[in-house]
Amino acid sequence: MTANLDLHTENIEYKQNGTTLKAYFAVDKDASGARPGVLVFPEWWGVNDYIKQRAEMVAGLGYAAFAVDMYGDGRQAADLAEASGGMNTVLSDMNTGTARIRAAYDCVKKLDRVDPSKIAAIGYCFGGAMALHAARIGLDLRGVVSFHGALGSFHRPAPGEVKAKLLVCHGSDDAMVSDDDVAAFKQEMSDASVDYKFIAYEGAQHGFTSKAATENGKKYGIPIGYNAAADSASWQEMKKFLHEVLT
Repeated sequence: MTANLDLHTENIEYKQNGTTLKAYFAVDKDASGARPGVLVFPEWWGVNDYIKQRAEMVAGLGYAAFAVDMYGDGRQAADLAEASGGMNTVLSDMNTGTARIRAAYDCVKKLDRVDPSKIAAIGYCFGGAMALHAARIGLDLRGVVSFHGALGSFHRPAPGEVKAKLLVCHGSDDAMVSDDDVAAFKQEMSDASVDYKFIAYEGAQHGFTSKAATENGKKYGIPIGYNAAADSASWQEMKKFLHEVLT
């Protein structure tokens, strides 16, 4: 979907408490001036080819996309054990996880081709949870989009603490996010007076945006799968949402 675009891409190194983090940055070469920035939080596989492709797709919409390294040194998981281990290392130490989110936010705001007053975030699966956490802790984001992300909270925001508008794209058949999780999330957002939209796509499982999900689900025996209709519909919703919050 980016074949006809003339993109500038590069790996950008930044630091968090001595740890080197490596983001993947993409922006349209023909774009003049600073562009709104979009943080792209990856699945538990890390900043792999899929997330780089999504960053390029975001850049193709006219934004400066910054795929966030949550693991350090640009590490990518080769299998389920590495993916689960990397994610759980972050989730078990959310002080460090939060610091890495802030480090990415601070880095992207300083880039010459990014308008620091117009920053949003999107995320997939584990990355959806991280994008929502960025909103919960009150980062000055215009908007946040979660695609089949975990909804549990590491920080319950007070009313007015969440500055971003939220779009949550969820699969109605997501076996990895329970109905109780969904209900708790909606109650949390209501209690915090958050401006959010929650969409559940019929028949969609966890991981519904990734074409590799079905094969990985079979390979590792986990309930995930690609859903073309939900992928397309959620991307269109994201496009409209980002246009509304970043222009």
